[in-house]
Order: sequence, then C-alpha cells, then structure tokens
Amino acid sequence: MATIGFTLTFWAWNLISPLGSFYKDRLDLTSFQQSLLVAVPVIVGSLGRVPVGALTDRYGARLMFPLVTAGTIVPVLLLIWVKDSYPLMLVVGFLLGLGGTTFAIGVPLVNSWFPPAKRGFAIGIFGMGMGGVALSGYFTPRIAQHGENLPFVVVAIALAAFAVLGALLITDRPDRPVPTESLATRLARAGRLRVTWELSALYAIGFGGIVAFGVYLPTYLRTWYDLSLTDAGTKAAGFALVTVVFRPLGGWLSDRIHPAYVTAVALGLVALMAIVQAFEPQLQPGGTIALLLMAAGLGTASGSVFALVAQVTPQAQVGSVTGIVGAMGGLGGFVPPLVMGAIYSAKGSYAIGFMLLSDLALAGCVYAYGRMRTARPMAPEPASPNGASSKTR
Repeated sequence: MATIGFTLTFWAWNLISPLGSFYKDRLDLTSFQQSLLVAVPVIVGSLGRVPVGALTDRYGARLMFPLVTAGTIVPVLLLIWVKDSYPLMLVVGFLLGLGGTTFAIGVPLVNSWFPPAKRGFAIGIFGMGMGGVALSGYFTPRIAQHGENLPFVVVAIALAAFAVLGALLITDRPDRPVPTESLATRLARAGRLRVTWELSALYAIGFGGIVAFGVYLPTYLRTWYDLSLTDAGTKAAGFALVTVVFRPLGGWLSDRIHPAYVTAVALGLVALMAIVQAFEPQLQPGGTIALLLMAAGLGTASGSVFALVAQVTPQAQVGSVTGIVGAMGGLGGFVPPLVMGAIYSAKGSYAIGFMLLSDLALAGCVYAYGRMRTARPMAPEPASPNGASSKTR
C-alpha cells in the first residue's frame, strides 16, 4: 500500500514537468519561466518532507498517508482552471508540492513493520515508488492527447481511490514509539544528530543524481547527441527505469553486507562512469553503457543510504530524520542541471560537468567507506522528565 501510494502521489507531483512545452507555448513563457514552473513543486515537495516526516512520527502513517493523498487532489484539479495564468500556475505548483512529501511518510511506516535484517530490502521496494515520476513522464502527455484536462482527472480519481483504501488498509505498528514533544523540538533534535547530515550528503549525491538526470538528461541527449524529442525522452525513461530497479537491490544487498560498503561501491561506479562520459564517447554503445551503469550506481546508492537510516536512527526519530535526508536528496538534484547548463553555455562541452560529478561521487565513496562503515545501531534515547528523549548524539 505504501509503495502504491508513493507511486501515485509522485505521479501527481510530476504532472507539470511532462507538459512543460505545452505551458510554455500556451502562456508564452521564457525558458527560465518554464524551468521555474517545473521546479516549484519539486522544491516544495522536497522541503515539505521535513515537517511531514516529523508529523508522521507523532500521528502515524495511517492518518498522514490518506490525508496527504487526499490533499494532493486539490492542486491536481486546480491545474485545470489555472492553466491560462502563469502566476496562478506557480501558486498551484506550490500546493502540488504536497504530493512529493509522502516519501517521509512511507519510510517510517515500512521501517517499523520489518526487523532490522529485512528493512533495507523493504524500504528499497517502497522506494520503487519514485518510478511514479517516470510513469508521469511517459503517460501524462499521451493521456493529454485524448483531452488536455484528462490527465488531471485520471490522477485525481486514482488519488481519491488510494486515499479511501489507505484509510482502510494502512496500519501503524501498535507498539511504535510516539514522541510527546513539539514538532520544532523533534526537528531540532534530528538536526543535531551527526548522522542526519552525513546521510543527507550521501543521499544528495545518490538520489540527487537521479533527480538531476531526470530533469536534465533529455536536454543533454538532444543537445550533445542531436536526438529527437521522442528518442531523448525514451532513453531518459530507460535511465529512470534502471534507477527504480536497482534501488531495492541496494536495500537487499545492504541487508547482507554493511550498507556503507554497498554505498561506497555504488558511488565508486558512478565516479568511474562519469569519467568515461566526460571523454564524450559515441552514444552507441559507449555513452549508453556509461549512462546506464551510472543509473545502476545511483539507484543502488539511494537504496543503501536508507538502509543506513534504519540502522543508525532511533525508531522514534526515523520520520524526522527521513524528512531531512529526503529533503536534501530532492534539493540536491537541482544544482547539477544549473551547473551543467552554465558550463555548456560557457565551454560548449559537458566534460567539466561530468568530471565534477565524478569528484563528488568519489568523495561520497571515500566517506561512506571511511566513516559510515563504523556506524552502529543507536540505542534508544533516554527519556527526560517530560517524556522527551534527551540524548542528542
């Protein structure tokens, strides 16, 4: 249920992006205005994971998942009525970001129901819901061919159906720890955990790389390899599919090997393939192989990092930490496209951009192996007199 809900809300979250060209022509937008319109839901959805994760710790996924899903229906349907106004589209895009917050609901839910030895694979399966972005990219424009409002109606109906089923079928673990402190206090405690920011940095490389390629890969393929819009979109969808498939593999491997090792190897592969791509090989076969292996590494790292979350975070704080880590992962995807575009404009080549990616992935590889392999499960924090926990490692 969590994976299905994650998939549907991520589809809704990404409704504007596949129709970006339609809105650009309809509203006579500049390239920057179009980019801003596409970016607003993603930025809001990433930052929104922080409070939503903390609220999930307090109120549980049984309430939060149907509530957030039902709330996402509102901006989805509003897109039908505001399509002729750019300012209103930005406002609705802001509200649409709600759909991107469900990641921080599903992780603590799934984490609580599985023993430590199975959490990596379980969270990896849940993480496959990020394929909702790929589904949106493929199906939304095709559904729109049968009616420009039809994609929003279809997604709204799907969200409504899941909200009802989720309320009936999602169950929180009865003995899950429920924090009694305020939202601000719990977020502050999660922010004081060293591992929160270590995991955020690693996830910003892994999942941030996925987001970055999802946003920029079609442009890169069209610009550098002179592919048609359809061919570039198809190959970008293939890249996304590989990341989706390898995410649970990263979790599964992490259940059998320390997730720090899995993360280090995955990011090492990304670093190596980025160097290969920096030498600008022909698309067939060199470029295709390098890009798909990068996708495999990024997907694997995304799964293994959250296996680390399950290992080193107190159960009562999983939602709060997940919210922060997930937010950093989403935001990490928006710097690389800007850098790649700026470098290409200045140098007429993407080589420097890929070398920077290689450096970043290699740094993550070294840190995961050198520091995170010594991480150990954290003991529950002792309670303070008011029922709150006091340890702030």
